[in-house]
Amino acid sequence: MSQCCQKIRDAVQKLASDHKDIHGSVSRVGKAIDRNFDSEICGVVSDAVWDSQEKQQQTLQLAIVEHLYQQGMLSVAEELCQESTLNVDLDFKQPFLELNRILEALHRHDLGPALEWAVSHRQPLLELNSSLEFKLHRLHFIHLLAGGPDKQLEALSYARHFQPFARLHQRDIQVMMGSLVYLRLGLEKSPYCHLLDNSHWAEICETFTRDACSLLGLSVESPLSVSFASGCVALPMLMNIKAVIEQRQCTGVWSHKDELPIEIELGMKCWFHSVFACPILRQQTSESNPPIKLLCGHVISQDALNKLVNGGKLKCPYCPVEQNPADGKRIIF
Repeated sequence: MSQCCQKIRDAVQKLASDHKDIHGSVSRVGKAIDRNFDSEICGVVSDAVWDSQEKQQQTLQLAIVEHLYQQGMLSVAEELCQESTLNVDLDFKQPFLELNRILEALHRHDLGPALEWAVSHRQPLLELNSSLEFKLHRLHFIHLLAGGPDKQLEALSYARHFQPFARLHQRDIQVMMGSLVYLRLGLEKSPYCHLLDNSHWAEICETFTRDACSLLGLSVESPLSVSFASGCVALPMLMNIKAVIEQRQCTGVWSHKDELPIEIELGMKCWFHSVFACPILRQQTSESNPPIKLLCGHVISQDALNKLVNGGKLKCPYCPVEQNPADGKRIIF
């Protein structure tokens, strides 16, 4: 009995010692979270950015719904619209429905819907210098080649679809025609085995998504995911500048709701449009301070123009041409 009691005491002592080590680690995790995570980040952005709380909630719900539609989670998006009483117009949903229908077919290795869409949008795709239609025909031809010698005649007959693309894609067409020589021996053991690579299907999905989004006026990545990624980069800097502003009591530094108090580099991935900075005031133009083209061809900001007006006349800061300030034309990049 005494031996059993001693064993129990030893076991309890070992468990207590192990628990002490675990408890120390767990308590340090909590302290690390408190040290590295700010519990309140809403104060980083001024409430003046939003017209109202209702507008803020509606904008966020619409961004989430658009993200769900773009990711193909149509039923989840519909459920969110129903529960949040968000009224989404059918014209808003239609491009996403068509896009996802064709992408689902491509994931099943069904080229029919994508080819039909590419043929019906041939002219706009040509204006984009897109090779989508050719790549779809090429993939269908390769699919026929994978069927072996029994599909040789069908593949040769289908090759007629390459005729409109012969000038721009001559080399690719020559490669596909050359592969027919090895059809009886098996393409997988020939110099043309790369044609059977499954990566072609992933490539065609990416090409279709990019070109279709361009024609439908959609972004390839959802605005919500881009905003979230940009926020992760910008948030630490914004929290630092907010702390400095509060410490030094410089409340007037961050007064505009459409611009930040400091420049934050997000990388080339987040460059979506050109930015014009006034060469006179060294400020980035905005909706309230647009770029203005003078009669002489030089471009300055609206604020710079207003400051340069003297006696109803404006003298260009770059050349001696005098002109009427009203002759300046707003430029939209």
